[in-house]
Amino acid sequence: MSENHQPAATSLPVSQRDPETLPWWQGAAIYQIYPRSFADSNDDGVGDLPGITAHLDHVASLGVDAIWLSPFFTSPMRDFGYDVADYCDVDPIFGTLADFDALLARAHELGLRVIIDQVFAHTSDRHPWFQASRSDRQGDHAGWYVWADPKADGSPPSNWQSVFGGPAWTWDARRRQYYFHNFLREQPQLNGHHPQVQQALLDVSRFWLDRGVDGFRLDALNFLMHDPRLRPNPPHPNQAGQRTRPFDYQQRRYNQGHRHIPRFIERVRAQMDSYDDRFTVAEIGGDEALREMKLYTSGENRLNTSYGFDFLYADALTPRVVADAIGQWPDRAGMGWPSWAFENHDAPRAVTRWLPDEAGAETRARFAAMKMLLLTCLRGNIFLYQGEELGLTQVDVAFEDLQDPEAIANWPLTLSRDGARTPMPWKGDAPHAGFSSGKPWLPVGADHPALAVDKQEAEEGSLLHLTRALLAFRKDQPALRWGAIRFLQVDEQVLLFERRFGEQRRLCLFNLGTEPAPWPKRLGRAAPLKQVGGAGQGDLPGYSGCVLEP
Repeated sequence: MSENHQPAATSLPVSQRDPETLPWWQGAAIYQIYPRSFADSNDDGVGDLPGITAHLDHVASLGVDAIWLSPFFTSPMRDFGYDVADYCDVDPIFGTLADFDALLARAHELGLRVIIDQVFAHTSDRHPWFQASRSDRQGDHAGWYVWADPKADGSPPSNWQSVFGGPAWTWDARRRQYYFHNFLREQPQLNGHHPQVQQALLDVSRFWLDRGVDGFRLDALNFLMHDPRLRPNPPHPNQAGQRTRPFDYQQRRYNQGHRHIPRFIERVRAQMDSYDDRFTVAEIGGDEALREMKLYTSGENRLNTSYGFDFLYADALTPRVVADAIGQWPDRAGMGWPSWAFENHDAPRAVTRWLPDEAGAETRARFAAMKMLLLTCLRGNIFLYQGEELGLTQVDVAFEDLQDPEAIANWPLTLSRDGARTPMPWKGDAPHAGFSSGKPWLPVGADHPALAVDKQEAEEGSLLHLTRALLAFRKDQPALRWGAIRFLQVDEQVLLFERRFGEQRRLCLFNLGTEPAPWPKRLGRAAPLKQVGGAGQGDLPGYSGCVLEP
C-alpha cells in the first residue's frame, strides 16, 4: 500500500498543484466502521473483526479509499472501547491480534487503507498506568494522570464539568486526591503535559504503524492537555436553548485546548512522516473547534486534516449551514485541509435529524440521494458512516435497551448515540437482518431490513447503487476531489457553488427544500453530468441536485 509521492508544492494552493504530487488521502472518501455493530461472526450478538473482514468486499465495492475502525482495543466497555485498558491488544469480544492482521491484509488486498482510532486524552481506570498512578504518589506513574488536592472544604479543586454530566473530578481514597476526567469517571484524564506520557502514546502509535496501519483518527484531541493552574471555567454567555448537561453551562476555557497541544502534534507528525504515506485526522469539538482545527492542521508539520461537528450536530441542512462551514476553509497555501461527515457513531442519523417526523419513505429516499450527492461535491475529505449508503434511519431505542451512558443520563431529552449504532442490515429476510444469529447488543431498526444490502443490491435505482456511482464520479472529477470552491447562490432553498481545479470547472446545484425552486437563470438549460431527484434541464424539484459542466 505504499506510494512514494513527492511533497506537494506548498507555495501553491491545492487547486493549482500537479495531481501527481498530491497524497492519496487528499480528497479521499473514508468509510467508518463501528465494530460492535457491523457484522457478528460468532453469533454472540456483538460485531467483531472477523465479521468486518468477511464483509470488506462490500466496502471496497463502494469505491472508498480507506476504512476507519472505531476502537477494538482491550476495554471494560464502559464507553464501548473509548475507555482503553490496553492500547496494544484486541479485546476478546472483537477477536485477536491475528484477526486484526488478517483484516489488515484483506483490506490491503482490496485496495483499502486502514485507519484506526487512537484515544490519547484518557484511558480506562483499569489501565495499568492508572492503577500504578493511584497507588503511589511518588511512583514512576504518579504524574501520568491529573491529580489535585481538594479545596479546604473538601470540594473538588475546580468547577470543571464532565461531558457526560456532573463534576469532572472524582475522589480517590487511595491517593486522598481528586482525579480529573472530561468524560466518564471510568475514563481518567492522561496528563498530556508529561514527557513520559507523550512518549508512551508515541510508542503505542509506533506499535500499530509497524503492524501496517495506514493512519490514525485522533479522538477528542483538543482534550489532551489542561490548564495546570486549574483555573475555573467562566459561565457560558449564551443562555439560549435547552441545556441538559452542566458541561454546557461553561466556556471550556481551561479544561481543554491548551496552547501546548500543537507541540505534541508536531511530534506525532514527525513520527508519521518516518513511514510512507501515513495519514492523520483529528476529531475536534467545542466552541473553539474551528480555531483549533486550523491550528492543528496548519503548515506541513502538523496533522493532515481534522473534522468537527458542523454537520453532525446541525439541526437542519440549509444552504447557509453548508456555505458557512465549507467557506471557512479557502483554497490557500498553508491552509489546513478539511474533512466532513454528515453521520457518525456520535450523532443521530442525518435522514432522521434533518427531516420532519412525518416524512415518509419516499421523501427520505429523495433526501438521502440528494444528501449523498452533496457530500461527494464538498471540498475536502468525506466520511461515510456504515449504513449511510443504505439511507439508514435513527432507531428509537427503548430506555430499557439503551447501552450508551450519555443516552441513559440524558434520557429522553436527546436523540441517543445508540440509535445510530444499531446493527448493520445485510439480509432483509434473515433473523436480525443478517447481522447475527444471536440477539444483537442493540435492536435492529424496524425499517432497516427493507433497506438491507441484499435488498438494495437487487434494486437498480437504490441508494446503494447511487452511492457507488457518485463516489466513482467524484474520483473521476479533479474539480470535485481537489478543486477550490466558490459559492454563487445561497438562499432559503437553493445552493449553487463552483468547483475548479486547473482548467476543469464544475457547477454544483442543490435544492435543499421540500418544494420546487426556480432554476438559476445564469445556468441556462445546461444538461447535467450527474443528477438526483430530477434536477436538470431547467427543473429543480424539492430535494434534488445536479453537477453541471459550464
